Amino acid sequence: MSLRDVLTDESRKAAVVSDCLSILDAEVKSKKGLSGMAIKTGYKVVKGFKPGFVKNVVTDLLPEFADALEPMADAAKAAGEPAARYFAAHSGELADALLSITDKKAARSTNRVVKGTYDKLRPTAKRHVGDAAPRLGGLVDKYVS
Repeated sequence: MSLRDVLTDESRKAAVVSDCLSILDAEVKSKKGLSGMAIKTGYKVVKGFKPGFVKNVVTDLLPEFADALEPMADAAKAAGEPAARYFAAHSGELADALLSITDKKAARSTNRVVKGTYDKLRPTAKRHVGDAAPRLGGLVDKYVS
């Protein structure tokens, strides 16, 4: 069964999306300094854009993110490591895989507020997405084990 099938199965999809939103909230909350303030402000703008917007985006991106993470989850399994540890050790690769998806989505967006916020935050996104690698691996461990 593919990672996409596991994470998007109707019997657990709502729980997976909820866990993803918790990861996103925790990552944003953990940011410090000026960069953290920009992340927190941007997240607040996007969340305030339209009720349920972030949840809808996470739900929409989940299948593509699962596909992008599957090779790393398979590599973790082959190495006999938890995905959380493997993802942390390969955080740059993980960030590149996920950001390639969001970059395409942002480029196609017709919403100026969302697109502008994404463009402002994108230069530091690889570091921030990489920081989330252990939590994302933990999510994979939770549902794949």
